[in-house]
Amino acid sequence: MKLLKYISFFAATILFSCSSNDDTPIQINETKDLILVQEIQNEAHSITIFTEDGKLEQGYNKIYFQIKDEEDFISNAEVSWTPVMHMEAMSHSGPHSEINKKAGTETLYEGYIIFQMAQNNTEYWELDFNYSVAGQEHSAKDIIEVIPTERNRVSVFTGSDGVRYIAALIEPQAPKVAVNDISAAIFRMENMMSFPMVNSYTLKLDPRMPSMGNHSSPNNEDLFQAGLDDFYHGKLSLTMSGYWKINLQLLNEAGEVLKGEEVTETNESSSIYFEIEF
Repeated sequence: MKLLKYISFFAATILFSCSSNDDTPIQINETKDLILVQEIQNEAHSITIFTEDGKLEQGYNKIYFQIKDEEDFISNAEVSWTPVMHMEAMSHSGPHSEINKKAGTETLYEGYIIFQMAQNNTEYWELDFNYSVAGQEHSAKDIIEVIPTERNRVSVFTGSDGVRYIAALIEPQAPKVAVNDISAAIFRMENMMSFPMVNSYTLKLDPRMPSMGNHSSPNNEDLFQAGLDDFYHGKLSLTMSGYWKINLQLLNEAGEVLKGEEVTETNESSSIYFEIEF
């Protein structure tokens, strides 16, 4: 009889335990593969910013963030942001995307910002958030650290049409000896705060290795706008590791060269370019 009571008690304990576990929501860390950059706070929320390498730098940056009140993460915010570079005589923004929820997550927002210049001793970037939660409007902003890159990943220039352009390298982030997928984004400066995407242009590329007689490589493909992301995509052939200068020419819809020069025996590089070293 005692044995039967013990068995009944043990079975009930297991049943209760399983039932309790089934009712408990699974907590998933949606930022486990990201590194904290910084936290921006206001009177109601904290905005925690992440990237894959824990830093913001000159050029293209994929950025993630979460919004949290005193108790919970906010999953239903409507968010916009504006990067602002405060210079000694003026302020300006830079190209940036809209904010979306990262696919497969509940609380993680994502977007990109292209910082066309790094900070220095007297000039700095500030990131402004404006968002609404349950019909209530909020804002938060703070100074952010934007460091220079060792190699050029963004070119800012004026075309022969008088327009100011920004071209930023997106991929490859981890180049290898192979034909790599290459992607870039191209924007025009409408005014100091507006940088719309440039559509239907061509970005010609000519990769060269200056330390190896300025040789090029086979099987490269120029960048054209393709896919759903509005970026420009092509193929970049890297035949050996080392330093590569990716010479560029920007062509408009009519095929007219707006900026950049062809590499020849008498002209070693273009005036607009990206750099890769691996």
